[in-house]
Amino acid sequence: MNRWIINKLALCFGLFLLSSSVLVNAEEKSADKAKIDIWKSVYTIERGIPDAGDHPGNVYLVGEEVIAKASPGIPLEAVKWRALDDSGKVAAEGEFSLGGPGDSVNAGKLGLGWYRIEFLNNNNKRVGWTSTAVLAKLSAPVPQDSPICIDGANAWFAQENPEKQEELARLAALTGVNWIRDRIKWREMQPTPDEFSQNTTYDDSAKFQSQFGLKVLQVFHDTPEWAVAENSRRGRFAEDLRHVYRFCKEMSLHFKGTVQAWEPWNESNAHDFGGHTVDEMCSMQKAAYLGYKAGDPDMTVCWNAYAGVPTPLHTKGILENEAWSYFDAYSIHTYDWPSSYVALRAPAIEAACGRPLWVTESDRGINYHTYEPWCDISEKNELLKAQFMAQSYATSLFAGCTRHFHFILGHYFERRNKIQFGLLRLDLTPRPSYVAFAAVGRLLAGARCLGRWNIEEQPETHIYAFRAKPDGVERDVLVVWAEKKVDWAERGKTSADWPFPEGMPIQALYDYFGRQMKNEVPSKIESKATYVLLPKGEADKLPLQKPMSGEYRVGESSNVVLQLVMPESSTVAVTTIPWSVEHEHQIETDKELELSLYIYNFSDQAVSGKVNAEHIPEGWILEPSQWEMTLEPMEQKALPVKLKRPAPVDDASADIWIKLRGDFGNAGKPVLAFRLIAKPGEAYPKID
Repeated sequence: MNRWIINKLALCFGLFLLSSSVLVNAEEKSADKAKIDIWKSVYTIERGIPDAGDHPGNVYLVGEEVIAKASPGIPLEAVKWRALDDSGKVAAEGEFSLGGPGDSVNAGKLGLGWYRIEFLNNNNKRVGWTSTAVLAKLSAPVPQDSPICIDGANAWFAQENPEKQEELARLAALTGVNWIRDRIKWREMQPTPDEFSQNTTYDDSAKFQSQFGLKVLQVFHDTPEWAVAENSRRGRFAEDLRHVYRFCKEMSLHFKGTVQAWEPWNESNAHDFGGHTVDEMCSMQKAAYLGYKAGDPDMTVCWNAYAGVPTPLHTKGILENEAWSYFDAYSIHTYDWPSSYVALRAPAIEAACGRPLWVTESDRGINYHTYEPWCDISEKNELLKAQFMAQSYATSLFAGCTRHFHFILGHYFERRNKIQFGLLRLDLTPRPSYVAFAAVGRLLAGARCLGRWNIEEQPETHIYAFRAKPDGVERDVLVVWAEKKVDWAERGKTSADWPFPEGMPIQALYDYFGRQMKNEVPSKIESKATYVLLPKGEADKLPLQKPMSGEYRVGESSNVVLQLVMPESSTVAVTTIPWSVEHEHQIETDKELELSLYIYNFSDQAVSGKVNAEHIPEGWILEPSQWEMTLEPMEQKALPVKLKRPAPVDDASADIWIKLRGDFGNAGKPVLAFRLIAKPGEAYPKID
């Protein structure tokens, strides 16, 4: 997980204007939307209403007696305790004796919220602390299509630890999430070409998540040593795509019933995860998609998640390679401020081609200030992070997202940037952001964004409207807050006048922790979001700007896949937009080169056909430009070809794409498109 975009707000050249091209009225696209319901969930799973069990992490439900365990390291001098709510008010207190019954405190029945339990010495000095949370019990099972999801990585956070995996799954389920994202290692699931592991820690993790009614999105991003090409890094794709196909097919079969979706790699455009070019990503995606679908046709296959600011260059590559028929959902990651989502997201929506857009990692990292391994955030920043949760989800769902995964549930920090990401602490006790996340899961259950209300005279006011099922009842829900476009140090200080007119039929108001507020409407809104519940249909009366969406592209996948293989030494990093990371193939000019082109048949029948060079830039020489062949099932063949291209071009609109297209009758018409640059930044493409 690269974090090179965490501490900066990307100001992308003209992307805000570009985003307006995909701010379309959903009604105008009804004909296109009829082709695919982007909210539909192929898999439905059984789920009930979770309970708090043995209260891992000191998490309780409203009405339960809170008996919070002390964290490790509380000194003997601790003689009393007090529970403070998020405003610093004492909610309960009492005496404490280390070594007493369970080293715990009985705080009685606390109201919904987050509490810091401080341990004090005889001088009333704090000598240690822990936390507890009280959540509302879900009133109904989580809707199958709810967009509220979480990245958990439970198999890695609790590797070979089934008890902790179960606790993490329970803590996720209590928040009302629909999907949870996990991690797997290819090299552990397939240690040799002919051996697939059984009864692994990954099976345990998937089993517990399924037991708690969580849909699982699984991702891998490693290649076993036996599949790594010569002179290549393990972090690169397997060069022989038959290895990818077979692994994905086996995993789809192996986890059928416990894993409902897959991402075949993580952030593959980033150097830490291979530094792949867009054509490499497209060819691998096609092989993976065909493998997953061969194992389970109903499996949801996501794009191999893209990291960083989405760019027109990457989108152009997906469109030229006609890759949209090889993913059911398009995955991206974002670590920008919510106020940037709309301006930055247009290329991703274009690349999704009308398929669902899933944001499978999202956060805005915040610095920790205590020592390892706890790496806790300051008390002030803990509350600011809690405020971020509703802001991030509400804005993302308006900006075209259908499933949004916050990164991350468990305790996770990055030493190099001193950033803490987890909603939970080291011992699974909750941070305030965990409680705020549970409010999102409960009050935006099954939410579909209706639009955004922009108030010109109050630009710091943010209002997003949803049709949702808070506490199991279908209503319209408005999420409203006030915030400027500022960094952490200045956040939480903005307020604005209550934006709604008198007479609005408000049924209930909830704060950012999900606590019901007094019946009278407040005079001001703050950075802490307010959830406004209205009768179903009331939001339609507001002057709403429709959510972002894209046009549906028709296409069919082919079992025949084309691939360009270039030496890793020819791959160079390019930055076409600030805070984006991409890679391209750089070659020498005015010199004849031999290219390594391959073609695969991933069907169970022999296929015959031909491949033509559909497009070659003017002045380039490609020999030969046509191939005829027969491919046996699962056969790979090399296509011999020589290339010579002229000197670099300075024209930004210049064409440097080569595009090949095959024709194999009923087996389809595979496409491969790639750029071979002479210098970084050459011929940066624009999207019409």
